[in-house]
Amino acid sequence: MRAHDVPMEGYFWRLSEPGSGRVFVALCGVHQGSGGRWANVALAAHPGCVVHSADFDCGSADPTGLGVRAGDGAFVADAHHVRLDLGERAGLDLRLHDVRSWTRPAFGGLGAAHVLPGLSQHWHPHVLGARASGTVCVDGVSTDLAGFRVYAEKHWGRDGFPERWWWGQADAFGADDVCVAFAGGRVSLGPLRTTATAIVMRWGDRLVRLGDPVLSPARAQVGDGGWQLKARGPRWSIELEAQADLAGAHVLPVPLPARGHSVPGSLHHFSGVLHAVLRRRGRVVFAGTSTLAGLEEGGRAPLEQELGRRAAATTACAERREPREGTAPAVC
Repeated sequence: MRAHDVPMEGYFWRLSEPGSGRVFVALCGVHQGSGGRWANVALAAHPGCVVHSADFDCGSADPTGLGVRAGDGAFVADAHHVRLDLGERAGLDLRLHDVRSWTRPAFGGLGAAHVLPGLSQHWHPHVLGARASGTVCVDGVSTDLAGFRVYAEKHWGRDGFPERWWWGQADAFGADDVCVAFAGGRVSLGPLRTTATAIVMRWGDRLVRLGDPVLSPARAQVGDGGWQLKARGPRWSIELEAQADLAGAHVLPVPLPARGHSVPGSLHHFSGVLHAVLRRRGRVVFAGTSTLAGLEEGGRAPLEQELGRRAAATTACAERREPREGTAPAVC
């Protein structure tokens, strides 16, 4: 949870209210580039593809525990309080209560891989359930956060985001006390290049982590609005299957640490459908579906493909609206 003195330290909070379907995402990154230290901040809201973001010339991350600051008070957060201020566009004052934090097993979201020197990416979901209080304001509309659930994670690395990655999180499984999260993508270790996926699932007080390449390998198939993941260990196995409408994805910013600014880089879905199955020694102990899952696919290729599709659809819509001589306008 502490800072690791690497080019990228990223912090992420997701707030969801199952009854209304509302979701907010707050993120902050502190980076080291050729021009010095800088930070990026964003707040996104659903329903409505609303994303407000900004880059700042200053930022700091706590080397002793969870803590991050950006700009002149634009973002301040620790383990129990998050405050964001982007002026009239966006603001957040969040407090976390009854936190179900990561305690065991050791090492964190990637397991023993966390201690490998030179690993390009690290990921750790440190809040697997909490109760929110406070307010969020987006474009002049204020929302009371009482009743919202909170999930939080952080990630860090020496190269910024990978060239392609996938991610997901869900905790709205009806009355079941379950939280699931996964992250994967292309990673490097020195000259070695490969893909890896980690899955974490809290089932009540039980925490299951899979994705170790030897003991509990995970397989992922991601693309075209679908996420399919399977992982099996000596005792536990997890299967996840998710879908989301590509047309409804938010485009979130990702940092380019060395260049000193952020760019549109990920397709983030706020209300995907995720079905999870947890087995112990082959016996199903939990099976459920969330219709308020966060799902993400990032990287240049997926983003360019989707933005190209949206541009083509917009052009086609405009052409259908333009009436030809002697015809009535079409409805698009």
